Amino acid sequence: MSYSTADSFPSVTLDDVRGAQKMLTGVARTTAMEGSRYLTRLVGAPVHLKCENLQRTGSFKLRGAYVRIAGLLPEERAAGVVAASAGNHAQGVALASSLLGVRSTVFMPTGAPLPKVAATRHYGAEVRLHGQVVDETLAAAQEYAARTGAVFIHPFDHPDVIAGQGTVGLEILEQCPEVRTIVVGVGGGGLAAGVAVAVKALRPDVRVVGVQAEGAAAYPPSLAAGRPLSIERPATMADGIKVGRPGDVPFRLVEDLVDEIRTVSESNLSSALLLCLERAKLVVEPAGASPVAALLADPEAFEGPVVALLSGGNVDPLLMQRILRHGMAAGGRYLAVTLRLTDRPGALATLLGVLSVADANVLDVSHVRTDPRLGLTEVEVELQLETKGPEHCAEVNLALREAGYTVID
Repeated sequence: MSYSTADSFPSVTLDDVRGAQKMLTGVARTTAMEGSRYLTRLVGAPVHLKCENLQRTGSFKLRGAYVRIAGLLPEERAAGVVAASAGNHAQGVALASSLLGVRSTVFMPTGAPLPKVAATRHYGAEVRLHGQVVDETLAAAQEYAARTGAVFIHPFDHPDVIAGQGTVGLEILEQCPEVRTIVVGVGGGGLAAGVAVAVKALRPDVRVVGVQAEGAAAYPPSLAAGRPLSIERPATMADGIKVGRPGDVPFRLVEDLVDEIRTVSESNLSSALLLCLERAKLVVEPAGASPVAALLADPEAFEGPVVALLSGGNVDPLLMQRILRHGMAAGGRYLAVTLRLTDRPGALATLLGVLSVADANVLDVSHVRTDPRLGLTEVEVELQLETKGPEHCAEVNLALREAGYTVID
């Protein structure tokens, strides 16, 4: 592929994305576009879900990885490729390399979820566990590349990768030609940049909105400064968009073509993941659910028809369990209550009777008797309750107070 150049950084064009689409024929799936009645009612306009969580390897990453590796010279292929990733990019590079007959080595953090490590090995890569965080893993991969001559495959900061990711944008326009707004999660910016290149070239009237997690939002300050800036210790459950600095190449494209960057809270993310699971019957990772989180946070801000790009579905089952609890708590489906009562026989049974009348299901009970704040005959009880929504939570709290209990928290 050939690229135009501006400000010393290569820029991706519509022709590049179209070339990538041809290259990916028979490799990447044209993923489904599903309507969402719940989100349509919420937004007041049609909302569609672009299901890249159903892509091969479970995310859009295969697209960019395949285009990048397929574009290598014969001598570069012979040297093999190397990548660093905690999950999605690792699997994309592993499968792309296997399909192209190229040897791949993938460095992953020592704490990477076991299912992601196993999947990366299954797709044919040699996996090396190194470092506690991705930055350490990245440094190890780059050192390996310098020492062995293997080609380093960056997850987002290369024009071939961006062109590959941009093929999602072409599919969206083909599947939903009436679209007015496309919402996409943003980490380093490769996906958002690629989608914006394709969409704005063909439909400049379509609004492209990027979404970042509040705790890992490097783009807003970077855009304000006019250059990529690093943020210290990005923190979010959405590891797919947990990136501390925008890529140089995607940054310029995002700056020029993406209409807005929004941020969402951790509660927004967990609620969105729960909604995708319950309402759409789709397993989506937190990063993939970030566009839905943006719709939940401010539904009136999006002109329809809207396409929310579900970028991936690779989520560790243990993390999923924690996120679902978090999402259910945010939606009023769990209630944690701490209260005090007299430490006498039958006191707990009486309390449980009040909760039974209030129709709250008790999941867990714990007692504290040794806190110096407690009186001689007092006991502190912590309850984990399953409830039916915010209104039911308020009813349970009211029932406890009317029964004479001191609710501490």
